[in-house]
Amino acid sequence: MTPTAGKTATLFTDTPLALDGGAVLSPVTVGYETYGTLNDAGNNAVLICHALTGDQYVASTHPITGKPGWWERLVGPGKLIDTDKYFVVCSNVLGSCLGTTGPWQDNPETGKPWGTSFPVITIRDMVRVQAGLVAHLGIDKLMMVIGGSMGGMQVQEWLTTYPERLHSAVMLATAPRHTAQNIAFHEVGRQAIMADPDWCDGRYYDHDVKPAKGLSVARMTAHITYLSEDALTAKFGRNLQNREEVTFGFEADFQVESYLRHQGSSFVDRFDANSYLYITRAMDYLDIAARHGGRLADAFKPAAHVRCCVISFTSDWLYPTVENKSIVHALNAAGVPVSFAEIESPFGHDAFLLDVPEMDHMLTGFVKAAARTNGLFFDDQETGDA
Repeated sequence: MTPTAGKTATLFTDTPLALDGGAVLSPVTVGYETYGTLNDAGNNAVLICHALTGDQYVASTHPITGKPGWWERLVGPGKLIDTDKYFVVCSNVLGSCLGTTGPWQDNPETGKPWGTSFPVITIRDMVRVQAGLVAHLGIDKLMMVIGGSMGGMQVQEWLTTYPERLHSAVMLATAPRHTAQNIAFHEVGRQAIMADPDWCDGRYYDHDVKPAKGLSVARMTAHITYLSEDALTAKFGRNLQNREEVTFGFEADFQVESYLRHQGSSFVDRFDANSYLYITRAMDYLDIAARHGGRLADAFKPAAHVRCCVISFTSDWLYPTVENKSIVHALNAAGVPVSFAEIESPFGHDAFLLDVPEMDHMLTGFVKAAARTNGLFFDDQETGDA
């Protein structure tokens, strides 16, 4: 799976990328997109970190699906993250499959796709690559780094690994580490992929097949966790799909079944199965506090100068408010200035991607304040602080 559009950069050619697992990679290709222009002072750059199955096309048409950017609602000219004011960067994470080095790419030593010989990666490894890209683009310090879900995990690693390169940070619907339930859901997805006979021990590229059924089931399982029970009930209930009565068989009698099957089948056209294995494993391995004697606050102490914002959603049972609050408590204990809100929403975990006016209002105030305190002043800015 290779990108059909977009920018790429080749990094770590002279000094290899040292991974947390002990392996090294060189070179590393990064697929990325930029929007807007970096100003002369270099202080208007915003890095957006995408979630598990996201990509760099945050505010532009996806080259495979043809769909609008995944956060086009918030990012663009005149929008909340205004590309007439800010230089926005979004890159495909390490291990993914739309332009950035991962198991789909050829191993330079063999000339064949890495498959599962690709080294296991971490969220911090992903952030190391992002930092390399940011430097490659001539950005010394980011006005803001922002992300939801796995993107919020990357933001936390930025706070602990490169705090001196940040002015502000936003984390949405995220957690400092996975619970046993989170890991369990990911393992079901991984086992579905590896049980598919077309997985071929990760070497399906050599056989011109792909484990579509297994990857589809993995996506269906994960998608359930992104929604709330209320959202599923309101959208589907027990409504039947294009029929008046049940068939007493195993076709998609219910609308919710049809919906999940569609989510699964459409996903396999744009995502690589091995990438799914590697990225979910990276999320499971995240545990910043463990590197600091079990105290997350100690990890955040070097970021005492960074303005932070954390937002959770009432119906998010994947990364519930209690998980987001643990980040807030650690930031407070580390002396990091942080704003927090739990926002009422029926949409579940995916709320951060959807139209939630309360979230927009809080982010608007935070972004304006971050810009102003970073030396950026615009004619339409309010004089108050957030």
